[in-house]
Amino acid sequence: MRLWLSDDERRPDPAPARADGRKAVLAGTLGWGVALVACLVFREPLESAGLGWFTAAAVTGIVLGLIGLAVVQVIRRRAGQSAERSD
Repeated sequence: MRLWLSDDERRPDPAPARADGRKAVLAGTLGWGVALVACLVFREPLESAGLGWFTAAAVTGIVLGLIGLAVVQVIRRRAGQSAERSD
């Protein structure tokens, strides 16, 4: 096994995989939503155990997920516009 290949021995890099980041971000955001509901249902036991901060963490996860969805949408829109310009 060789650890280094010269440039003429290398195969070309594969094309980047197309992925929909919106699905991944949405799944994470929904997961935080489920966690928030669970935190609200079990608020008193969490507070008595000193874990009341779980609710704030779930809210923060949802907010960051919504920001992530907006960012992914903007990136997707810009990629679509640049693809239209190159055609």
